[in-house]
Amino acid sequence: MNDNPTADSRAIADATDGLLVETMAMDQLQCDPANVRLHNQKNIDAIKQSLKRFGQQKPIVIDAHGVIRAGNGTFQAARALGWTHISVVRTKLVSADAIAYGIADNRTAELATWDEAALAQQLAGLDAEMQKATGFLPSELSKLGEAPGMDGDSALPQSYELAVTCEDQADQQALYDRLVAEGRTCRVLTL
Repeated sequence: MNDNPTADSRAIADATDGLLVETMAMDQLQCDPANVRLHNQKNIDAIKQSLKRFGQQKPIVIDAHGVIRAGNGTFQAARALGWTHISVVRTKLVSADAIAYGIADNRTAELATWDEAALAQQLAGLDAEMQKATGFLPSELSKLGEAPGMDGDSALPQSYELAVTCEDQADQQALYDRLVAEGRTCRVLTL
C-alpha cells in the first residue's frame, strides 16, 4: 500500500487524464470497423431495453477520429432506438493501444461470473418491466428461479410466451418489427 496520498492522487489524475463527457451527434461517429466483438440481435435488444428504461448511464469511448473504441453495442442500440445524440469520452490512445483497449474492455467484462443465487434473489424483487430492462429473457429468469438457495416464496414470476407461424421470412420480419415497436421482447426462431 502506498503511504503517500499525493502520489495516489497524481496516479488517479494521470489515469483519468481529465476525462470529459461530451454529447455528440450520432452521425459524427462510426463503429470500429475492426471491432472483434459481435452484437447479435439478442444483445442489441437487451441494450435497447436498458437504454429505454435507464437512459445512458456511461459514455461510449471514441478516438480522435470519432471511431468507437468501446461501446459499439450501445451505439448500435441507441441508433436503433432513433437517438440522434449520445454521450462520449475521447481517448488519447492510438494505433495498437486503442485496439488492445477495445479488446480488453470486452474481455474483462466477459471474465466475470454471476452469483446466480444472489442474482435470482435480486431479480425476484423487481417487477416484470424492471426485470425486462435487465436483459434477461423470461426463460433465463425461470432457470435462475431454480438456483440453489432459492426458497419457494421468492420464485420469479411466470412468463407467457407465444409462438407464431409466419408465411415467409418477410412476414416474419414485419411481425417482429411491429412487436418490437410496441415494446415487446421478441426472439426470431426459424425452423
